[in-house]
Amino acid sequence: MRRILLVLAVVLLLLASRTARADDPRQASKHFQRGVALYGEADYRSALVEFKRAYALAPNPAVLYNVGETQYQLQDYAGALTTFEHFLAEASTGDAHRGEIESSLEVLRSRVGHLSVTTVPPGADVAVDDQPAGKTPLDRALLVSIGHRKVVATMAGRPAVTRWVDVAADDNVALTLQLPDPPEAAAPAPERLELPAHALDTPPPSHGSSTLRALGWTTTGVLAAGAVTFGVLALKSSHDLEAARSAFPASSETLSHDASLTTTFSVVADALTAGAVVVGGTTLLSTLLSRPSTAPTRGSNPSPQVVLGAASARLVVPF
Repeated sequence: MRRILLVLAVVLLLLASRTARADDPRQASKHFQRGVALYGEADYRSALVEFKRAYALAPNPAVLYNVGETQYQLQDYAGALTTFEHFLAEASTGDAHRGEIESSLEVLRSRVGHLSVTTVPPGADVAVDDQPAGKTPLDRALLVSIGHRKVVATMAGRPAVTRWVDVAADDNVALTLQLPDPPEAAAPAPERLELPAHALDTPPPSHGSSTLRALGWTTTGVLAAGAVTFGVLALKSSHDLEAARSAFPASSETLSHDASLTTTFSVVADALTAGAVVVGGTTLLSTLLSRPSTAPTRGSNPSPQVVLGAASARLVVPF
């Protein structure tokens, strides 16, 4: 019984393989006819896909001829040259297209160059015009069409590198692509050091510090007063400018003078305001930091803590 089952299995496998081989030419014929129709409609990219699929299902020199002609129409001179050379190797010596192909090869050889690509480090996948070309180190220079060629090198874990290179006929261009180092893994968050507030107590403010803070507050007041004064002048000058514009006839000298005054007063007011904010903020921060800390008493709330990080510090006050 086991032998009978084994024989039946082999027979079924042979029948299935014969059916598949019989179906391949029919499918290839459908793709080929569809490629011919698309070629006639000048949809060369779609036609090339259909012709290549037909050849994969049922290799035939006639299909290679159509593949090469389509690549020629797409100005893929390097691809057409390779395909036509393959055609000559497979076609019979009496093939009707052989003479035509040999003439086309003379033209195509004048429209290609070579590109030698190396990468640092080696082992990168190289693509030319978005078509895979191999992994470095490549065993030979790449045959490419003349023109502005796009070269991309990719490697797992590293950013891809893209270069554009001009290739002329008979060129042998050497190109080295340096792939960036892999991005470093995120560093672990540093441990925070918590210290009691009294560990960072500052000494009582000196007389000199008090004098500087008093000077800071005075300067802040003067700057603020100046900002208000020039702001009022800018507002008045703006009103005068509007009035002069509405008057008829309006003198160009008056308009220019009022506009210049408005701009000057506005700039001075803005500068004084910025100065008041900077000086006032600095003085306020100095005043807050100079306050002496008081020792906690029994039964009171826990002491505040200063939390230090890698690039920051914050004050934590429990309630």
